[in-house]
Amino acid sequence: MSNVYNVAVVVGSLRKASINRKVALALAELAPANLKLNIVEIGDLPLYNEDIDGDSPPAAYSTFRQKVASSDAVLFVTPEYNRSVPAPLKNAIDVGSRPYGKSVWGGKPGAVISVSPGAIGGFGANQHLRQSFVFLNVPCMQQPEAYLGGAGTAFDESGKLNESVKPFLQSFINAYGEWVAQHKK
Repeated sequence: MSNVYNVAVVVGSLRKASINRKVALALAELAPANLKLNIVEIGDLPLYNEDIDGDSPPAAYSTFRQKVASSDAVLFVTPEYNRSVPAPLKNAIDVGSRPYGKSVWGGKPGAVISVSPGAIGGFGANQHLRQSFVFLNVPCMQQPEAYLGGAGTAFDESGKLNESVKPFLQSFINAYGEWVAQHKK
């Protein structure tokens, strides 16, 4: 029997009904048997401030760090804001990377899918996030790259995934399952 890897899924949009959250949930349903995806919430994280991150950091920092640290891998699902990642996502990255020398990200196989109603599918956010992965020591799956443009039509009125999008997401999550297994040996 193969290993089952716990994946911390970080959704860059805070809206409960966001397209990005829907994509994250769809990926969890489509995930191969070796992956168990769990969304790690970022909306309650105070802005990172070293002054409050001493011996007794905010509970939200500690909870977030523990959830990411105890995972085997990380998957980011993000919209694009002003050709970059949303502020809450950048804040979560910063919270997880501190205090210096105690990053929870290091060595976890990662991937990113950017999701946008726009035509270019959040390319800027996707690429900026990949730049952060280099410093965070997150080995990032290079292929397939995943940009979901026109995402406003990815789900019907009842929230069901559009059958035309399903093969794309299935291919991505299957490749990610292989990537995680390769890097967690």
